[in-house]
Amino acid sequence: MLILSCFFLLSCGKRKKEISRTLSVGVFKKEISSLKEYFQIPGMAVLVKKDDEIIYEDYLGYSNVETKTKLDSTSLFPIASLTKVFSGISTMALVEQGKLALNTPANYYFESAPFEPTVQLEHLLSHTSQGVPPGEQFYYSSRFGALTKVIETAAETSFENVLNQQIIQPLRLKHTFLLKDSVTINSRKEVFAKPYLVKDTIQNGFVDFGYSSSAGVVSTARDLLKIDNALDANVLISEASKNQMFTPYKDDLPYGYGIFSETFLGKRLIWAYGQYDCYSSLWLKVPSDNITIILLANNNLMSDPARLIYGNATSSLFVISALKNLVFDSTDIPLFSNNQTAYNGSSDLHRENLRAQALAASFMARFDSKEMDHSIQLLRLLFSKYPNYLEYANLALLHNLLFLKEVAFHMEMEELIEFDQQIVEIGEHLLQKHPENPYANYYLASFYEKKERVDKTAFYYQRIVEAKNFSNFWYTSEAKQWLASQKNN
Repeated sequence: MLILSCFFLLSCGKRKKEISRTLSVGVFKKEISSLKEYFQIPGMAVLVKKDDEIIYEDYLGYSNVETKTKLDSTSLFPIASLTKVFSGISTMALVEQGKLALNTPANYYFESAPFEPTVQLEHLLSHTSQGVPPGEQFYYSSRFGALTKVIETAAETSFENVLNQQIIQPLRLKHTFLLKDSVTINSRKEVFAKPYLVKDTIQNGFVDFGYSSSAGVVSTARDLLKIDNALDANVLISEASKNQMFTPYKDDLPYGYGIFSETFLGKRLIWAYGQYDCYSSLWLKVPSDNITIILLANNNLMSDPARLIYGNATSSLFVISALKNLVFDSTDIPLFSNNQTAYNGSSDLHRENLRAQALAASFMARFDSKEMDHSIQLLRLLFSKYPNYLEYANLALLHNLLFLKEVAFHMEMEELIEFDQQIVEIGEHLLQKHPENPYANYYLASFYEKKERVDKTAFYYQRIVEAKNFSNFWYTSEAKQWLASQKNN
């Protein structure tokens, strides 16, 4: 009788978990569909693995809107910066083979010595090569692309051969290759997801041909899952190398070697994203829960609105949906909040959900002015419900606040001044930690430029221009252009 009772209790417990999972996956499925519609994504591949089992796989929408060609498991997507994961694996494999050392000065591989002498390979691989000294700060950088030559030199073969020999061939990835040119695409039998742009309406886009260690791989959700399984099983690299790859370069930084790594509510999030002008992708792992989520899309709005370049996974509504439904069992938190679906509770997850919504709405405001009002309402709720905003302030929130001002300016609306106090306080708070942060300096310069505060504007733009060991980027060009215009006046 005791044995039967124990068996019954175990069966009931297992049954409850199965019911809970079914409900959670069901909510996630509905929310993914809602996100696809909200961001006007023509087609999406969705795959979720739990404990070595695929618990949800779907192919939503079209690879070609005009011909109504449906997506399927073999539909090809350019995965953009998810290529960095391939490069991270290849680099760690070369380290294991004794063909390169991560502490080697990066200039060793380049006759022109393009980097500061103290920049090492591990700094390029971890996006910590900028700033003084290198290795202290995370700034997502195009310098990662320099690893193409490093990998080729160390392996004594082409980057393409390295990926084929170390990853593609061993795992028998039939739908994974480098995006060389249109001939490469046209020679394939599989359906290639057509690129799209959103400009008020869904419009035909273009393919970014070419490849490097930073971007250029084409793949499918199932092929990426094979890589994920191989990493879990330590097939491609050793467990020690994988752990090094998955560990932040420094405890307070969000990036390891070729992949993001951060902790949220006690859970380690291992993730990567891709963003072309007309494609986006997401690869999220929660090792403690044995969960992997892979998403591919044929426009850029799965990544661009979330400003994932700053290193915060929870800035993405796609990540929020995955976490609240599949990890934290918080299906009661509505992904999209409005006055009718207000959530009365409070939690860090709810706070991040509000932030991600407000950020997304500010981006979508360029297409629909109603979204601007929605973002403002969400920010009001955020600051009201969670008033200690300096405790959770980051670049994504600052971007959100400044972007709303930009939208109002370009729409020739009355100046939005409601959040000016938060902008100044958050910007200065971030710069107290990292005075040379180019994004925070740019945002404050832009803020004061619209206030016609020339002294303040010049101060922050000058910081960008004078920052040591930073590569020129769009913010450098804009800072130089403004400073030059003042000299000519």
